Amino acid sequence: MLQLLKVQHIAIICSNYELSKSFYTTILGFEILDEEYRDERNSNKIELALNGNYIIELFSFPNPPDRLSFPEATGLRHIAFEVANLDESIRFLYNNKIHCEPVRINTTNGKRFTFFNDPDNLPIELCEK
Repeated sequence: MLQLLKVQHIAIICSNYELSKSFYTTILGFEILDEEYRDERNSNKIELALNGNYIIELFSFPNPPDRLSFPEATGLRHIAFEVANLDESIRFLYNNKIHCEPVRINTTNGKRFTFFNDPDNLPIELCEK
């Protein structure tokens, strides 16, 4: 069996680098670890951390193709983050003009969760602790 230690990072390709950079840092609270522009690829790359842990590589490329992003589409389903208070988190998102789906209940553990989308419609789940 392969002995995986942890998720090292999640790579996301965005269509509007500045918009997505602002969303992930200002709205979701990620901190910038490193940022570079790669001339040879005409591409931006930023490494983002949450609570000091490197989590996301955000890339831009010229004219990336669209991808289905609905939570039930084949492929990567979504990324999920735990929050202390789901109601406060939803209020914060609504105050920043970000729509959340209706709150659902996880039938396995009874905890509440919801989905919203990043600027490229990547589904993001918030799970209450």
